[in-house]
Amino acid sequence: MMSKFRPGDEALLLVVDIQNDFCPGGALAVPDGDAVVPVVNRLAAAFPHVAMTQDWHPIDHRSFAVNHPGKKPYETVALSYGEQVLWPVHCVQGSDGAAFHAKLDLPRVEFILRKGCRRDIDSYSAFFENDRRTPTGLAGYLRERSMTRIFLCGLATDFCVNFTALDARAAGFEVVLIDAACRAIDLNGSLQAAHKAMAEAGVVVADMSDFGL
Repeated sequence: MMSKFRPGDEALLLVVDIQNDFCPGGALAVPDGDAVVPVVNRLAAAFPHVAMTQDWHPIDHRSFAVNHPGKKPYETVALSYGEQVLWPVHCVQGSDGAAFHAKLDLPRVEFILRKGCRRDIDSYSAFFENDRRTPTGLAGYLRERSMTRIFLCGLATDFCVNFTALDARAAGFEVVLIDAACRAIDLNGSLQAAHKAMAEAGVVVADMSDFGL
């Protein structure tokens, strides 16, 4: 099968948050989230460079509804950096829920970025915390490695994948969303909004056949 994309040394496959708590049975399960695992395993074999992100929250994280008396999951609050969706407790540092899905087979991962580690700031994007001012260092890592194209897959399309894609474009990287290797939460129309925002930012959407898979 002909391949539209031929990932070279300039390309990174960034695998976003495929963790137990985001898969069926987890604390913040993305519908059908574990279905991406075999797809991502196949993709990773086609890339010379692979990295992963990992949600990694302290138990008292301000994005957890339980840490706001009287609030319930999926309500919103105003924090110092703006509106924040309140989530069920998930991906607590060192917990089984924070671990990567057991069936991920990514032996060539070069870099794991942990995010959401700061108690007072949530972190969807792999490039910035949600205050939009605190960088993770990923952009610098990519530039030092002379990587200019980012291929995105993982969970969830409308939150961490979307925010990562938009920040990557703003930083000047080419971005390709591999839609078949993503799943969404779709909270109050968030998936449609994410697709619109990514398209406007110049994110290219690919399917598995574009990689000859």
